[in-house]
Amino acid sequence: MRDALVAAAFQLFLERGYEQTTVDDIVALAGVGRRSFFRYFPSKEDVVFPDHERCLADMTAFLADGSDDEPVGRVCDAARLVLRMYAENPTFSVQRYRLTKQVPGLRAYELSVVWRYERALAAYLRRRFAARRDGTLQADVIAAAVVAAHNNALRSWLRSDGEGEASAGVDRALAYVQSAFGGVPVPPAVEEPEDVVVVVSRRGAPLWRVVQEIETTLGRG
Repeated sequence: MRDALVAAAFQLFLERGYEQTTVDDIVALAGVGRRSFFRYFPSKEDVVFPDHERCLADMTAFLADGSDDEPVGRVCDAARLVLRMYAENPTFSVQRYRLTKQVPGLRAYELSVVWRYERALAAYLRRRFAARRDGTLQADVIAAAVVAAHNNALRSWLRSDGEGEASAGVDRALAYVQSAFGGVPVPPAVEEPEDVVVVVSRRGAPLWRVVQEIETTLGRG
């Protein structure tokens, strides 16, 4: 039923356009009622991205089971799960890419989905980097880099109409992330010694003379 609704929706999107297609049109073509549609998809936008919830759940489980010593490599492998979802059905993925480019509302929806993937990666890295200096910042930056690298290669593959191996481009892009962030331990925070300046002045010296001596001393530093 779920696959039939997706197939009906995309057939109508291609024939009439996304905005011109209603939920009633989709269920009529699929031969089901509106209740059946909303049992699977909360909105018309969700039928365009039917597999992301499953993929996000798979990614979260993959990260939760991870015990690798190299967390950056782990999040790169997690990103490859998203690629696998796209590569399983290149025709559908290319159709969705073209449709999303044409409809601003779908682009906004897609950005929200991408943000959820990024947050899942960052949450894993935050746990792994909890003892590091600036661990939260590192986690967020690396998660954003992984998503950016993955999406850059993925969109390049989609623009080519899904020709060739999508994994080759993604592997190359993620290799940049691993070379930049992977396997490099961050030193623990070190307290910097306070820079103390002592100025000796004659009792009764005018204030301007004391200030001048302080400025001169600091200037030498």
